[in-house]
Amino acid sequence: MHRPVDAHPSDCACPVTADPDGDGVAASSRRTFLQRAGALGAGAGAAGLLAAAPAHAAGAGHGGRGADDDPYGRTTTSRGPRGKWSPDPDSPRFTVVVMPDTQYMFDQDRIHPAPVEASFRWVLDPEGRAGGNDENIVFLAHLGDVTNNGLAEEYAAATEVFGLLDRAGASYGVLAGNHDVSDDDQRGDTPYLDTFSVARAKKRPSHHASSPDGYNTAHVFRAGGRDWMLLALDWRLSESGFAWANSVIADNPTLPVIVTTHEIVGSYDDGTAGLSGYGQQLWDKLIKGNDQIFLTLNGHYWPPGSTVMKNDAGHDVHLHITNYQDRYYGGAGMVRSYRFDLDRGRIDIATFSPWIRELAADGELNALAAQELELTSAVDRFSMEIDFDERFSGFAPVPPREARPARRMLLPGTLAYWRFDEGAAGTDVAAGTVFKDRSGNGNDLELRTVPGTPAHALVRTDDHHPDQPAHAGLVFAGQGNPVSGSYLRTVDSAPLNRETFARGYTFEVFFKVPADWDGGRNGWSAMLSRAGTAAAAGKNGPTATAEEPVLSLGLSSSIELQWNAYPLNQDGATTAWSHLLQKEEWWHVAVVNDGRISKLYVNGCEEGRNPTSRAVGLTALDLPFLLGGYQWADAVSQVFHGTIGDVRISGRALKPGQFMNA
Repeated sequence: MHRPVDAHPSDCACPVTADPDGDGVAASSRRTFLQRAGALGAGAGAAGLLAAAPAHAAGAGHGGRGADDDPYGRTTTSRGPRGKWSPDPDSPRFTVVVMPDTQYMFDQDRIHPAPVEASFRWVLDPEGRAGGNDENIVFLAHLGDVTNNGLAEEYAAATEVFGLLDRAGASYGVLAGNHDVSDDDQRGDTPYLDTFSVARAKKRPSHHASSPDGYNTAHVFRAGGRDWMLLALDWRLSESGFAWANSVIADNPTLPVIVTTHEIVGSYDDGTAGLSGYGQQLWDKLIKGNDQIFLTLNGHYWPPGSTVMKNDAGHDVHLHITNYQDRYYGGAGMVRSYRFDLDRGRIDIATFSPWIRELAADGELNALAAQELELTSAVDRFSMEIDFDERFSGFAPVPPREARPARRMLLPGTLAYWRFDEGAAGTDVAAGTVFKDRSGNGNDLELRTVPGTPAHALVRTDDHHPDQPAHAGLVFAGQGNPVSGSYLRTVDSAPLNRETFARGYTFEVFFKVPADWDGGRNGWSAMLSRAGTAAAAGKNGPTATAEEPVLSLGLSSSIELQWNAYPLNQDGATTAWSHLLQKEEWWHVAVVNDGRISKLYVNGCEEGRNPTSRAVGLTALDLPFLLGGYQWADAVSQVFHGTIGDVRISGRALKPGQFMNA
C-alpha cells in the first residue's frame, strides 16, 4: 500500500499523508486494494468503518495457529508485569509513553493482543527497563483506533489487556479514533464508551475530569516536581467538546498541557507535518489560544512527522504524528517514548516494539521482525530542545528566590561571611570603605587599589546568582600584564589571618566572568587568596613553587577553577580543578576539607579532578586574605576581572545541602 505522492507541501494546505478512512485518493486506493484482496469485511459498510486486517497480520507462515494464539508459540498470558506503578514524582527525568493505532491487534477477523500486552508489560516493569533510557514512566497515552471495527467482541479482548494497567494502578489515557466510533462526541453510547467508561477512568490515579458525554478526559500527573495535564480528546469534538476542553485548561491555569487525539497533523515526504482540515479546527478553537499547550500527539495518518507552530503568545507548539499500523505485523504494538530531562532542557524521543524485544530475547526473531525492533530514522528517534522555565513563564513563571538575611547564613562554625548588599547599585566603592564581616568575628574587609588604576575599578551591582542569599555583588575591573584594579583584604587584626583550619574547612564563593574576559590579561587570577609565599612558609617539596601564595582559589587562562593550597602536613601544594566554565554565567564554588581530604564542588556538584592525598589544615603566616587580589612573590600581580557575590568561610566541612546555594 502506498500513499499518494502527487502533491507537495507547497501545493496545498493538506498533508501528503496516507488517510485510509477519508474521501481522497489515499482512501480510494486503499479501499480498492482491500476489495481486490478480499479483505473488506461485510460488516464494514453497516458500521461506517473500514474493516481491514493487514495481509502481514494474517496467520500464514506461523504454522496455521488460531487467531487468538501467539504465532511464536506462547499464550498471551505467558508473561506478566513484574513491577508496580510507582514513578518518582520529583525526578527531573521522566517518560511519557505513547501508543498509536492498535486496530489490527483487535480486529474481528484476527484478534491478537500479544504485542499490546508486551508493551504494557514493559511500561509496568521498571526492573526490565533497568539501564535503559526510559525509566520513570509517569503516563501512557493511547492515540485512538484501539480496535478496527468498534465491535463489542473486539473490545472484549481489548478490555482484558487494558486491565493490566488498571490492576497495576497505572496512569493512562485512551481516546476514540475513527475505527472506534463515528460522528462527534455527542454520539451517545457505543461499545467504546461501554468499555472505557467514565467510571473506569475515575479509578486511574491521574484522572482529573471527564466531559459530560464521557468521550474526553483530562489527566493530571506529577513529574519533575510539578503537575502536568494531558487531555485525551475524542476523534471529533463537538462545540460542547471544545468548550469543555477550553474550560478545563482555564480551570488549571498554571499547568503545562499535552493534547492527545487521533487526528491533528499528517506528514509530508520530508518528515515535516501540516494540519489536516480537522486539525486546523483544533488549532483555531483550542491550541493556538491556550499558551499552556506545548505539545500535541496524534496517530491516524502515516508515516510519522512533526512540525512546530507559533501560538497566539508567540511560543512554540510541537505537533507530532506517530503511527505504525502500516509496518510489519500491524505495527507490532510499537510505542514511542518521550523522555523529559528538565535539567538538560530536552525531550528525547525513541520508537520501538517491546514485543519484538521479547522475541529477540527468546531467540525467536524472524527477518522482518528484526527490522522493526527499534526505529532509528530522523522521524522516529530525535530530540527536542525546550527551555521549560522560559516556555512556561507566561502561565507558570518560576518565582525568583528571595534574598535571605545574613543571620540565616551563620551556620555553626562560620568564621567569616561577606556580602555586598549595602549601597546603591552602580556606585563606586569609595576609598576608605570597610565591608563588615557579617559573622561578627571581626574579619572585616578594607579596600586596596593598585597605583595608576583607572576610575570605576570596583562597582556595586544588584546582579547575583539566582540562589545567592544577598541580591548584590561587586564588579571588579581588574587585570594583570600590566596589573591594575581594586581588591579587598582582611584587616590586620582579623582572627582569620591566623586560622590554620586543622579540623577542616569550607570556602564558598559566588562569581561570574564577563564576555570580555581574556585569558592572557585575566587568566591565573583569584577570587580569593591568602598572602604569604610558599618559600616564606618553608614549603620546598616537589610540588612547591617558592613565589606563589600559600592559598588561592582562582581561574586558569581557560576559565577552569583551581584550588591551590599548602596543607599543614605537606611540603608541597595540593590542588583541585574544575571543568571549563562559561562566561556570563553565575557559578557557585565550594572547597570542602574534612580534616583529611579536600573536594571541589561547582554549583553543588562534586568535581572529579580532586586529590586523594591526605591534606590537613592550611598554612598560615598571620597575613591577610585577599578578595579579588592575587600576589606573586609578595606583590599583587593580578586583580580579578568579573563579579563576586557572597563569600563564606567555615571552620568545618559542610555538606552540599548546607551550601549557600542549597
